[in-house]
Amino acid sequence: MAEARPLRIRVLGRAADLPAEAWERLAGRDHPFTSLAFLSALEDSGSAVARTGWQPVHLVAEDPEGTAVGLMPAYAKAHSQGEYVFDHGWADAALRLGLRYYPKLQCATPFTPASSPRIVAKDPAVRQALVAAARTLVERQGWSSAHATFLLAQDAADFAAQGWLERHDLQFHFDTRDGRSFSDFLSRLSSRKRKELRREREQALAAVDEVRWLTGADLTEDVWDHFFAFYQDTGGRKWGRPYLTRAFFSLVGERMGDRILLVMARRAGRWVAGALHFVGADCLYGRYWGAIEDIPFLHFELCYHQAIDAAGQLGLKRIEAGAQGPHKVKRGYRPVVTRSMHWLVDLRLRSAVADFLERERAAVAQEVALFEADLPFRRGPGGAPDGEG
Repeated sequence: MAEARPLRIRVLGRAADLPAEAWERLAGRDHPFTSLAFLSALEDSGSAVARTGWQPVHLVAEDPEGTAVGLMPAYAKAHSQGEYVFDHGWADAALRLGLRYYPKLQCATPFTPASSPRIVAKDPAVRQALVAAARTLVERQGWSSAHATFLLAQDAADFAAQGWLERHDLQFHFDTRDGRSFSDFLSRLSSRKRKELRREREQALAAVDEVRWLTGADLTEDVWDHFFAFYQDTGGRKWGRPYLTRAFFSLVGERMGDRILLVMARRAGRWVAGALHFVGADCLYGRYWGAIEDIPFLHFELCYHQAIDAAGQLGLKRIEAGAQGPHKVKRGYRPVVTRSMHWLVDLRLRSAVADFLERERAAVAQEVALFEADLPFRRGPGGAPDGEG
């Protein structure tokens, strides 16, 4: 058996410190949120930087010749904002134990509750080396913990193999087998639900002059100016201040505009609302929504109904519509368990969190069952919703 070749793990202070060719060779194009284009836009725009509490500390594994063979995008966090896996209670518990919870290590895409690779490598040995390196970095820096959020199944298994604690949460995703267009989706619903959603859609579309899908060269600075105003309104109401700078939208549009779908609505000669989506290899990711006029049902139309039509036309398998939102169930978005993994250095805090997570996983499983029972699809023989399988 050939002897394993030693790996070197480097920490990058910026995503752009790894040459684009190497990053793209490792990450590919399937997942937009692990692309160099997306992460460098966050950093270069001042959105995810040390000043905002997101210090890049990306881990890169190199072989003896210095070739990058693995990657783990990560950040030293000075707070818990912008993560969508909430650990404020853990920080309070640490304080009561006399511990400093921040800084911590966050293996994630900033401000993006979407499933993406956290370990970007094919070789199992490289993958395990990167997980071990994350823990080593935390211990050497004297940080409290490491967290990897919105994981793909293989990533979760690799973290679990080294004793990280598993956490479950809940999102709502649309499976395009439930409808490859909005009309197809409606045909699978119970009569009452079908009439209700058709009426909502008709009312939303009647209230605007047009709805347009913008991508690539359509994403002009004027369009981004309007969308940023929408984003600021939503961000100001939800978070107090928006996470993303105006420059981010220009940069991400310039660097990966072909992987963006911006759904915009116009009324009385001006843009009044928009929803921003990113396109992956098999998934449409809904990210941001905003409006400067309160138009009934337009949020549902731009974020969910138009997304169903777009995913069908693009031949995608599913739609991830972001965090939260039980209201998505009546629109055919099914409950899906999301996974994160956590390493806590202090054994007292680790034991308390492990006990909490065991109970939380059981509660999430109960929630999934309740939401599945409330899906709007017609019931087939035996009570199962039509459209499954």
